[in-house]
Amino acid sequence: MEVRDFIDLKKVRFGSPAAERDPGLYEYFVESDAYRRVAEGTKRIVIGNRGAGKSAIFQVMASRERRQSNTSVIELSPEDYSYELLKETMVSELDGSWRKESAYAAAWKYLIYVLVMKALTRDGDRGSKSSSLGKIARYVRDNHAGGQNDKFSALISYLKRLEGVKVGPYEAGMKVRELQKLYKLEEVTDLIPNLRDVLDRHRVVIFVDELDRGWDESEDAKAFVAGLFQACITLNSLHPNLRLYMSLRQELYENIPAIYDDAQKVRDLTEYVKWDEVGLQRLMNQRIRFTLSESLHGHAQPELQALPDELMWSLIFSETLTYRQSNSFNYLIDRTLYRPREIIQFATQIVEQALTEARGAPLDYASIVVAEHSYSEERAQDIAAEYRFQFADLLAVFEAFRGRTFTFDRDELEDLCLEILVEDKPSSVDHRWMDGYDPEHLIEVLWRVGFLKAQAVGGIKGRARSGSTYLGPYQAGSLNLGSISRFQVHPMYRSWLAMREPKGDNTSTARKPRGDSA
Repeated sequence: MEVRDFIDLKKVRFGSPAAERDPGLYEYFVESDAYRRVAEGTKRIVIGNRGAGKSAIFQVMASRERRQSNTSVIELSPEDYSYELLKETMVSELDGSWRKESAYAAAWKYLIYVLVMKALTRDGDRGSKSSSLGKIARYVRDNHAGGQNDKFSALISYLKRLEGVKVGPYEAGMKVRELQKLYKLEEVTDLIPNLRDVLDRHRVVIFVDELDRGWDESEDAKAFVAGLFQACITLNSLHPNLRLYMSLRQELYENIPAIYDDAQKVRDLTEYVKWDEVGLQRLMNQRIRFTLSESLHGHAQPELQALPDELMWSLIFSETLTYRQSNSFNYLIDRTLYRPREIIQFATQIVEQALTEARGAPLDYASIVVAEHSYSEERAQDIAAEYRFQFADLLAVFEAFRGRTFTFDRDELEDLCLEILVEDKPSSVDHRWMDGYDPEHLIEVLWRVGFLKAQAVGGIKGRARSGSTYLGPYQAGSLNLGSISRFQVHPMYRSWLAMREPKGDNTSTARKPRGDSA
């Protein structure tokens, strides 16, 4: 009997789309080149789209760092901070007439110094009172003992101190002196030599993850993130044994001016998390091998272990679909923006659909096409939510494509975009971001968010898979869209939008097993 004969789809799991809820992550984690550069410490600022795997990198790194001797790990997660709290507790710039980026940078540095000193005095041998660690322990005891279990209490309190001087009734000379003390962190400055001394013998690794969770685009939210960015740059030069990592969604990174300006100076510290088809197939193959190893309970285990990774996928999915003889992995991957979370979500929904229909492995197009509709709708909603602050109510724009053919020449697409721009909007729809736009601007936005794909021409054809003729922004970082004559709505959205295939369009009907499966 073959391995496939022992597969129980009820026990097949591809893992959670969210790294923090995935107990098997450490078993099947893919060590990409991006991961290795971050783990080595050459990259400290991790940028990527939502679902690209930023949290997974930090989760695995934190777990492995904890196994090292003389190493303290500090994790700051979304549960530790609240943009709503910042907005409620801080005076607005308009009311206080003060720039906040530098204040938040100082407060972040202060918080990190405090957290590092707490970790060192908790995890290290304090030694004598006159030792460097003894002096740090005395400072922590006198200034941060008890009553401050919240990791961010030190940041909030320091911001309030700065704010009290900035907008308080101080005379000009006194205000300048007090602010200089606070911005220079004079409270902890004398301890920095002691800190460096202790760090000679003890490592501290800090992870600040998912700053976009709960993002509200307020002035404090922007200053909060920009301040961390500045602090990260400064503190990473304090000592080789102090590493501060932060992750940030690419869309926010590119649209907070204070960050983007600073980023040009530290390109060497920045890692962009991106995936290609090969990496995503490897990720899925490792998860399939793991889930089958867990579920077979000794049956066919030798046969499973002997199978090469490239055959793992075909144990769950038909290698070639009855639909146009498409390669099954290509069919799924073409309906993603090359983010791990998407293909995990899609594959999981297909298996769930197959169980509902009492189908067994390998799964063919009949299960995939039914699951695709709910997947397509959910991804459209997720993408619209991801860009809701920059491009509000994107779903209403997507809806304008409902029921149409999915391939457009430039004139057709520009006409449709013009209709979208000039039509009367319901009061519930906020499309102010399109004020002053022409069709070319809207096409640029729709391509950038991954709704449109552009036909590859000239030298950029080499970036597309053999048999495919259209590229998304995750395949080509920048295109001269003005020179593109044909576009397609991304396959991820077509099922939800009930889009039709153009008659005689051979760009989407290739029957090659490794070709375009749109």
